[in-house]
Amino acid sequence: MGKVVLVTGAARQLGGRFVRRIQRDPGVERVIAVDAVSPPHRLGSAEFVRTDIRQSAIARVLAEHAVDTVVHLAVTGGAAAGAPGGRSTVKETNVIGTMQLLGACQKSPTVRRLVVKSSTSVYGGTSRDPAVFTETTQPKSLPAGGFAKDATEVEGYVRGFARRRPDVAVCVLRFANILGPFADSALAEYFSMPVMPTVLGYDPRLQFVHEDDVVDVLRLAAGEPERGTLNSGTFNIAGDGVLLLSQCARRLGRPTVPFLLPAVTWVGQALRAVGATDFSPEQIRLLTHGRVVETTQMRQTLGFRPMYTTAETFADFARSRGSGLLPPERVARAVGRVAELLDVDEVAEGVER
Repeated sequence: MGKVVLVTGAARQLGGRFVRRIQRDPGVERVIAVDAVSPPHRLGSAEFVRTDIRQSAIARVLAEHAVDTVVHLAVTGGAAAGAPGGRSTVKETNVIGTMQLLGACQKSPTVRRLVVKSSTSVYGGTSRDPAVFTETTQPKSLPAGGFAKDATEVEGYVRGFARRRPDVAVCVLRFANILGPFADSALAEYFSMPVMPTVLGYDPRLQFVHEDDVVDVLRLAAGEPERGTLNSGTFNIAGDGVLLLSQCARRLGRPTVPFLLPAVTWVGQALRAVGATDFSPEQIRLLTHGRVVETTQMRQTLGFRPMYTTAETFADFARSRGSGLLPPERVARAVGRVAELLDVDEVAEGVER
């Protein structure tokens, strides 16, 4: 790993965890943590620089500290705690901030490695999607708005930077939905609702990646590649396996209320209006069509194997949220009682006869 590592988005939970983690790496001399707001958590021995990456001042930070590795975690779906502004500010930070940061990196003679946090949402979500997306799959339709569009634009700027600075190792990590005990995403808020609205007639397949695995793979991408691996390029990052939305609801013990698709859109608008959750159009598409990605390149090329499967990630998240209105254990006991009353074995024998 580089001797001087700059991390953007340090005020967010994930950024703070990564900053504290890489300080333990023996190859790191200094960590420069950057964000537009002061972090609510400790950053260990890292030097915090309060600056907005949308401004040209980020170039001075790179130059003053002779940064050789940049880990860009400020591409997010929502504002950090304490950050002013709404969706427009988030978009500016994602897109304009990335442009400013890449411009500064392009002019910096010391930068040798760039890691960018992206999302599998760049693949979009339609009824015409393939069963599984690979890193080279072209989406059937580009995201029309929201975080997915931001991430798509960010990746476009990163590709342009890679062409202009071929001497810099560039790694783009497309994360599946990040969950864990401390997850603060819109999807985590959705799963925390006492009653979960769903789209009538759809039971989408979902993939998750644990926040611990996110920190580990970021560290791997920011360091020198291990023998037989390559940590430059674009990689899908997700835990093994998939879960259906209905399975997620049962494991949380939360009832679902199915709506016709137009009604779900209205419900989402109402929830956003009252600040209950960020039930955005792109999240509705995810909860309608789902999304599954191939992770062969993550394992064979990047050399990373997540500690948590999709099911284990969700189980850890569910434990942190407590029992819902319908605890899974109670549901299991109820199903058992019904089976006894119906005398399932006798019914099965009758069917065989």
